[in-house]
Amino acid sequence: MVSNEKTTGEGAGHGISFGEAFRVWMRVALLSFGGPAGQIAVMHRILVEEKNWISESRFLHALNYCMLLPGPEAQQLATYIGWLLHRTAGGIMAGGLFILPGVIAIMALSYIYAAFGNVGFIEALFFGLKAAVLAIVIQAVVRVGKRALRNRIMIALAAIAFVAIFFFNVPFPIIIVGAGVIGYFGAKSGRPEFAAVPHGNGKNTAAVDSVLDELPDHVRP
Repeated sequence: MVSNEKTTGEGAGHGISFGEAFRVWMRVALLSFGGPAGQIAVMHRILVEEKNWISESRFLHALNYCMLLPGPEAQQLATYIGWLLHRTAGGIMAGGLFILPGVIAIMALSYIYAAFGNVGFIEALFFGLKAAVLAIVIQAVVRVGKRALRNRIMIALAAIAFVAIFFFNVPFPIIIVGAGVIGYFGAKSGRPEFAAVPHGNGKNTAAVDSVLDELPDHVRP
């Protein structure tokens, strides 16, 4: 079991209390519309830009890793950041709260359908939400893409991947492996476009990076 001291802000070394994290993760969950792209953008805006709890480079590094794992990458990213801040209890809290509003909404809609069948009001509501959700997804992709695609080579790789998967139906694992191979050999060749960005770079160092030497072993690289 993880002691309570290790999950509090004081015990973890970054000063972010478990209660404050609970409120922030609940806010993230309630604002997460538009599927994974929208959810990731909400986490980036709140955790990186607003709260400065995690550096942008560490956020994008974790996102890249979660994209390789099977399952929902947005929830995995939330679980990772929660664990980064408050160990196992933080990961369970962040991952659980992340899906809680969706579970409640699905249960409510299922009850309405089971009790009343097709409801014209609900159908009209979802029809009207289509355009709004599309706008949220596009804005999220552009927002995260501006930070992840730092140079022309990365933009070109993203464009090629889009063409391959959209027009030629290339399987997703092949695109991931191909991009990884290109990145590996690009970094080995010393190309600056493939250089990794250190965590915590910039003037405003994130909370979990500013006290890295004081953090528990589970957070150390």
